[in-house]
Amino acid sequence: MTTAQAQAQTPTAPDLTGLLQHAAHVLTTQTTAALGSELDISSRGFCVLAHAMPGGLTQAQVAEQSRLDKTTMVVTVDELEKAGLAERVPSPTDRRARIIRVTAAGRKAVEAGQEIVDHVHNDVLGALPEDERKVFTSALTRLVGGHLAEPVECERPVRRPRQARK
Repeated sequence: MTTAQAQAQTPTAPDLTGLLQHAAHVLTTQTTAALGSELDISSRGFCVLAHAMPGGLTQAQVAEQSRLDKTTMVVTVDELEKAGLAERVPSPTDRRARIIRVTAAGRKAVEAGQEIVDHVHNDVLGALPEDERKVFTSALTRLVGGHLAEPVECERPVRRPRQARK
């Protein structure tokens, strides 16, 4: 291999995709473990409950806010209903749609779950020097709110990594 070929294969920028995917995976597993051990709820279930808390949102609207596909949303709401944390009720304006209503037990789970999630997030940020924490979160917030706000159209399907089933 020539020097020019070696240089052509050497990345010129950090592997942001790999870094962000790894960070998201590890953070999700930490959050899921914490929520599971304390509340016996998945991070996905917590996310759905938290987004449904204001009330009046259809299952499709909560799925969109939670960034879940239709099948995953159905399975998640089934689990939440079985646990008594949420229920599907008919929409008053669209007989085909179902509203996700958070039960009293679900509201308590969201309140306790938010404390757990905040603890996990603060623990992660605590691994950074104090002067880097605000810079990191500010930069990430700007990217997600701007340049990385929406996926682009892509001919090849992009799949999320499969999650292990219990």
